[in-house]
Amino acid sequence: MLSSSHPSPLLLIALLALAPPSSRADEPADQVQLEEQVIVVGHYDNGIQTSDAASAGVILRELVEDRPILRPGEVLELVPGLVITQHSGAGKANQYYLRGFNLDHGTDFATALDGVPLNLRTHAHGQGYTDLNWLIPELVGRAEYFKGPYFASKGDFASAGAADIHYLDVLPQNIAQVTGGQNAYGRALLAGSPALGGGNLLYGLELMHEDGPWLNPDDYRRYNGILRYTRSTSDAKWSLTALGYYGTWNATDQIPERAVQDGAISRFGGIDPTTGGATHRFSLSGVYERALAGGFLTAQAYGVQYRLNLFSNFTYFLDRPDTGDQFEQADRRWQLGTSGKWSRAFAAAGLPMRVTAGWEGRQDRVDPVALYDTTARVPTATVRRDVVRETSGAAFAEGEVGWTPWLRTIAGVRYDRYLFDVASDRPENSGHRSAGRASPKISAILGPFARTELFANAGLGFHSNDARGAVTTVDPKTGEPVSPVTPLVRTQGEEVGLRTELIPGVQASVALWRLDMGSELVFVGDAGTTEPSRPSRRQGVEVNARWRPLRWLLFDLDGAWSSARFTDPDPVGNRIPGSIESMVSAGATIHALGPWTASVYVRYFGPRPLVEDDSVRSSASTLFNAQASYQVTRAVRLQLDVFNLLDAQVDDISYFYASRLPGESAGGVGDVHFHPAESRTVRAGLAFAF
Repeated sequence: MLSSSHPSPLLLIALLALAPPSSRADEPADQVQLEEQVIVVGHYDNGIQTSDAASAGVILRELVEDRPILRPGEVLELVPGLVITQHSGAGKANQYYLRGFNLDHGTDFATALDGVPLNLRTHAHGQGYTDLNWLIPELVGRAEYFKGPYFASKGDFASAGAADIHYLDVLPQNIAQVTGGQNAYGRALLAGSPALGGGNLLYGLELMHEDGPWLNPDDYRRYNGILRYTRSTSDAKWSLTALGYYGTWNATDQIPERAVQDGAISRFGGIDPTTGGATHRFSLSGVYERALAGGFLTAQAYGVQYRLNLFSNFTYFLDRPDTGDQFEQADRRWQLGTSGKWSRAFAAAGLPMRVTAGWEGRQDRVDPVALYDTTARVPTATVRRDVVRETSGAAFAEGEVGWTPWLRTIAGVRYDRYLFDVASDRPENSGHRSAGRASPKISAILGPFARTELFANAGLGFHSNDARGAVTTVDPKTGEPVSPVTPLVRTQGEEVGLRTELIPGVQASVALWRLDMGSELVFVGDAGTTEPSRPSRRQGVEVNARWRPLRWLLFDLDGAWSSARFTDPDPVGNRIPGSIESMVSAGATIHALGPWTASVYVRYFGPRPLVEDDSVRSSASTLFNAQASYQVTRAVRLQLDVFNLLDAQVDDISYFYASRLPGESAGGVGDVHFHPAESRTVRAGLAFAF
């Protein structure tokens, strides 16, 4: 475990970067990566000399195919150490946990699909809200993952980590697939990529319905599609992608333990039967790539039209005992942006080098972002209603130098500038504000020695706060004065680690990390205001291992342990509620053994503190999922998925707060509120290749 008594890795890296370079005049300019033969083991491309940190890597398509996936967002759970859960209806964004964070619905974990950022800032429900329900796992080609603020190309929301998901341009084969299962689950998928006009047209159409195990059925309906045209010439490549998604659902929010224990409701029951929501997302993006000025340029532009109407009730009858506490969060926006980078490899003073420079520009035009009191989805009062223009721009650059065959360093910097413009229904909460942050990064990679690499990484990062919190001066519910919050909160991260392939057929890595955050400030969409909190420190260790003893047999193991503490003393305690402390996941896969492919996967999600003094903790959960498929013919495949194989009665998520049920006294009762994991669920599918 890292502690403040140890020398800072930032200092160690700086000393390494100043080491005198050796003369390497005979090294050609195109060998900057100093690569040797790399053996890719199974599900991940994370062998030696494939990344710049022990905790970074690439998820391969084979893993997406082999792992049973309950929800589309669980593609991200393939990132080592990341846990995906849900605390409401199936159409709502998932809950994410990583590196000592309860990341809520995406804060401090940046996600992108083919370069289009997916985190929604100044969102009605939560800062960085990341809804992946429109993702089609069968189209995922790979996903690159990063952890910590060490990468110049990663900015807002990337302090804990980031993932870049990439769809395929061309499918291995066209597919038509139908799946059915318990709880009125049904899914149909049609996808292909025929040649057209000198390029390829990727298409996909998905229809899905499910009720879940809830006594009030989710009745979740998903309509989803993609069209992408890609064409290459002798020196360039371009693509145009259109995505469309519409979803509607009912929701069973988290429920109080006391109501289950006294028999008032079952584990799969709820308090308010009228919660739920509807959302849509339509986007158009274009990417252009070509050789330029001795290097390679990638540039893109995108536009996203998005809407969410979300009805929730977490406290039941605490604030409005006659009508209930249901509220609506409404978000309607256009998201417009561009990004790109140029990279070139060359030699200088006999040393192989690579330089990269890039940019990002984005504007979110939110009209409105609003919070309403509702009863049975009918508005009864406006808590606040705002029109927001949030504009940002960033530039970054980094340089990589191979000093010797066993040492290379990377130094980079990015600068981000934000403009906030809020027009509120209360003039006191309207205003303009701007802020900027410079974020230097530095890394050193030593090796390989005996097929082992050593890493040291450090950097500054940030996360943006909700634009409304940056200008709000009056609490919209109480009318009490409040202070505007810091628009961009500084983070500082450090990491040391190693990666090895010393044992034949095995890839393993270890990373020790630390992350300091200037503030845990979060805009609470449920209340329409900003909840202040203290500076914090998170630190921990991650262990990953991949073993392929036979061509058709693979084992994956990931473990993560972390500590999350507020650093400013307070009598209430220094624990950060909801912060993940431990997780272990493991999988065994038989891949393409004749016509058979099968896997079993287990995930342990450890207990978490629910209050600052650690007097109330969540329970731990262990879930087993399994999958088996049989290739009947070259064109026909049968598949069976079983989720929660042992039918464990465990919780997806837990919180501690006060709520009020009918008949309870004013002020409510402090209690653990939980959302159960789904009971054992079986799904069977039939896929045709054509």
